[in-house]
Amino acid sequence: MRLILNGKERETPDLATVADLAQWLLLPAYGSAVELNGEVVRKTDFGTTALKDQDRLEVIRLVGGG
Repeated sequence: MRLILNGKERETPDLATVADLAQWLLLPAYGSAVELNGEVVRKTDFGTTALKDQDRLEVIRLVGGG
């Protein structure tokens, strides 16, 4: 599967949902967000939001520090 991830085309395993993507990217349960084709995906919808070839995703991980 080919996805546009943060502006770069990436070859990924076949990922059925945003939840699969989050697991593949090892996203933390808190402090991350995913936008799919210009729409923010709510965490409660990760498991039911399907991915297809050439989808555009923006993945943001919050980083704290001081």
